[in-house]
Amino acid sequence: MRKPLMRIPYTELLAPPTVRPSTANTIPGAVAALQNFFTAPPPKGLPRSTVVLTGAGLSVSSGLADYRGVNGTYRVNKTYRPIYYHEFLANHEARKRYWARSFLGWTSLHKASPNHGHYAIRDLGHMGLIRSVITQNVDSFHSTAHPDIPTLELHGYLRSTVCVTCRNEYPRDVFQDELARLNPAWAAFLVQALASGALDTENPAERKAKGIKSNPDGDVDLPGAPYTTFRYPACPHCLAKPPSTPEGTKHVVEVDHDGAWKSTSSGGILKPAVVMFGESIPSDVKTAAEEAIDGAGKLLILGTSLATYSAWRLAKMALDRGMPIAVVNTGGIRGEDQISAVEDPDPTGVRGVRTEVSTDVVLPALVEQLRQLQKAASGPVGTVGAPRENHGVFKDMLS
Repeated sequence: MRKPLMRIPYTELLAPPTVRPSTANTIPGAVAALQNFFTAPPPKGLPRSTVVLTGAGLSVSSGLADYRGVNGTYRVNKTYRPIYYHEFLANHEARKRYWARSFLGWTSLHKASPNHGHYAIRDLGHMGLIRSVITQNVDSFHSTAHPDIPTLELHGYLRSTVCVTCRNEYPRDVFQDELARLNPAWAAFLVQALASGALDTENPAERKAKGIKSNPDGDVDLPGAPYTTFRYPACPHCLAKPPSTPEGTKHVVEVDHDGAWKSTSSGGILKPAVVMFGESIPSDVKTAAEEAIDGAGKLLILGTSLATYSAWRLAKMALDRGMPIAVVNTGGIRGEDQISAVEDPDPTGVRGVRTEVSTDVVLPALVEQLRQLQKAASGPVGTVGAPRENHGVFKDMLS
């Protein structure tokens, strides 16, 4: 009997959100509620700062797909299934398939850039309203948009590959060039797919209409170059100097005449520098995330359904600490009933906000509103999107 596929959690739509306050169902109402959320003093005994927790929904306006939204990957492409960490480590054929898919998808991420939502987070940080960011995203947009705000990448990052043997990292764009060199038929196909726009959508029907044929399992059907022929390089460090195994013997790292990793090897496997499904988050990253929650007095959740346990447990920590929580996400979230059940004696957003207004709309509007308040109090200020110094202009409002 065939072993059933491991289930991806929360692939279906979650319960609809409870908008809070009721006026937060419009842009002006959501902005007003978030303004109250940020400028009100925190509950007694909690710090004044806010920590932000972000997910894939924040990057949708940058042209990247989310996962569980109406147009998310898991809903649009019913055959999609990510590779699990144990599969990647154990199976040379699974790695071929993974890197072939990654080769086609990398260009879309590499050419994408942060959107207005990311830069609004930067501006809120410059105002002294945001202390740090925890992101589930692996696109590196936060570090690009606001390098001066401490950002913890909970699930790693795609900008690098990492060797599972020696742990050395290598730039992903350099790795992409190596994949193109080792797989010329795929490289030519990628050029054609980019020209047709076929890789700009996750929808299999739209891809087919633009020239990409798929097998029944959803994989790209490239005549003359199946996934089984795809090649990927070995770790340069392990190839030059094979490290020792836990038993004290030397790892075997072998490549073919072009430099592609051979299945006779026991080490030197490169993986994306992300936390894959089934892989544990490093303990130091877990600790840093917990410390970020403990060091703040409020939590702002942006563009995530909290479906992964690593994100939900941080939100639950904030709930248990009595931190006010604001959620900006299209569609339902995990723990919606628990978050919406928090009593608010001043139902204007002071103790909590829940809105579905898009992050790339409401966050810049919030920044403009706060700057208008600043302008009235202290004179002219800059425009949205321009780099600013950290003046902490609202610290007095938080006292």
